[in-house]
Amino acid sequence: MKIYFRLLSFAKPIEKFAIPYVIATLLSILFGTLNLALLSPLFETLMSDKDGQKTESLTDKAISSFNILGQFRKFVNESIMLNGEAKTLGYVCVVIVISVLLSNLFRYFSQRFMEDLRVHTLLNLRKTVFNNVMNMHVGFFNNERKGDIISKVASDVQVVQFTVTNTLQVVFKEPVTLIVYIVLLFNISAKLTFFSLLVIPVSAFIISKIVKRLKQQAKEAHESFAKMIGFLDEALSGVKIIKAFNSTERIKNKFDQENIFYSNLTRKMTRRQQLGSPVSEFLGVLMVATIVWYGGTLIINNESNALSPADFIAYIAIFSQVMRPAKSLTDSFSGIHSGIAAGERVLELIDTKPAMVNKPDAAVFGDFKNALSLENVSFSYGEKEILKNINLNVEKGKTIALVGPSGGGKSTLMDLIPRFHDPKSGTIKIDGNDYKDLTVESIRLQMGTVNQDSFLFNDTIFNNIAFARPDATLQEVVAAAKIANAHEFIENTEDGYQSFVGDRGNRLSGGQRQRICIARAVLANPPIMLLDEATSALDTESEKLVQEALNNLMKNRTSIVIAHRLSTIQHADKIVVIDKGQIAEIGNHSELMSRNGLYKRLIDMQAFND
Repeated sequence: MKIYFRLLSFAKPIEKFAIPYVIATLLSILFGTLNLALLSPLFETLMSDKDGQKTESLTDKAISSFNILGQFRKFVNESIMLNGEAKTLGYVCVVIVISVLLSNLFRYFSQRFMEDLRVHTLLNLRKTVFNNVMNMHVGFFNNERKGDIISKVASDVQVVQFTVTNTLQVVFKEPVTLIVYIVLLFNISAKLTFFSLLVIPVSAFIISKIVKRLKQQAKEAHESFAKMIGFLDEALSGVKIIKAFNSTERIKNKFDQENIFYSNLTRKMTRRQQLGSPVSEFLGVLMVATIVWYGGTLIINNESNALSPADFIAYIAIFSQVMRPAKSLTDSFSGIHSGIAAGERVLELIDTKPAMVNKPDAAVFGDFKNALSLENVSFSYGEKEILKNINLNVEKGKTIALVGPSGGGKSTLMDLIPRFHDPKSGTIKIDGNDYKDLTVESIRLQMGTVNQDSFLFNDTIFNNIAFARPDATLQEVVAAAKIANAHEFIENTEDGYQSFVGDRGNRLSGGQRQRICIARAVLANPPIMLLDEATSALDTESEKLVQEALNNLMKNRTSIVIAHRLSTIQHADKIVVIDKGQIAEIGNHSELMSRNGLYKRLIDMQAFND
């Protein structure tokens, strides 16, 4: 229940929806019950004696002012005596029609208020989950399956909101309906009602046994669905690789196996859920048949205090409706297990705290003026040490190149600079300010990034370039595109700057995507540029255009570059050679070549390969 009430907190302010829902539901139940209560007077009108005398019934003997059924029967009997049976029958029918109309009208309003609550809950829940995911540090996504996250945000949240609101609806509406029906039944015959209520605890016990394992099965089903989403995402992202290695059938089989497992699990769950309804319905019909036999025997034997035939018919009609709210309660309790299981997964994601948050008193960094420095910085993923005692000073306006063998730690070092991660030890400072004393947002505002993976959003070229500055004008976007050598090819596209680039920019070539990424960085106009092997995945012609764009980008800026081709960074102010997580050499091109060390060997190897 703790999980349920916590999920229910996402419906706040719940009173905005709950109060009108409760009022509309109570009125709907009142008029809906009245429909059935009026059956007895209706039957009495039809079964009245020819001389206009009423058929005596038990409830005529003592009519309380709170006894609506008795009061209405009194009105009917008096009307028969004054107006005759035909007119009275008309009055009864009019009252029943009005009662049915009001019952359905208020039921519509109650469902409408509940739907508003359901949508409101889903909105808050999905917003909270997505916001928390986006607040996570970059390292979180290295350890989580993307499909699992997508499943929680999309599917699990949907299951939770339906379960929470449906259960809330059933927990209030059905018990109240049940209570009103039972009160009405006691009003007609207490003896028969005591006898008939034996079915409810028996039914509840049987149903509880049926749904006992649903929660565990539901949790397994949600996890299996998340795996399928993960397979789908990987298959769509890597479709070229799959086809290139003729692995289509293997991938299809992998997905099919998980799909079969999920389907079998869902089938078992559904069977258990569906078993509850027919069992409760059968028990209800069995009880109605028993009541018909028992009550009919009392009437046939003319026992004292027995029901009149009209009351007995109305009693059977009302009792047959008792099983509807009882069955709804049963279905709700079988369905809540799936919602609680999904809720646990969603809350687990909500409760995951970002490993990197701003200090309460963190300052907002202003303009970059002097230098960025790393002092004795070390970093590791778990037990594996990636960087060890890195000391580096990056002065404003200088170009620093990071080179070295693959796996040496260059990209990890680059990720520390915009504070995607915090070092395990040591400090990073900008203009003498410790990173941890500044807000993450103000640090990243000083930096622009162009990665080897040129990621574009499925949007227009204009919006991709203006991503960092949504308020940019067309003239500013065009100016940035010209600096990035992108304006010419953009003009040749079908809709120019309003052309859509497709999923991840797949409608453009690699060089075109990279130049748009550079234009995006140019428009942001940060004082520090981070370039992570921005030309490594390009052909020679595209590389030349992109390199020119990068040179334009780095003018009058502080730049930190990871270079694929060492020839492109020979004019860097400082070249830092990183090997096995440590700085092996540092200096400009001439100094490092004269030392005849690792840098010279890397240059010679690349020259030989070219």
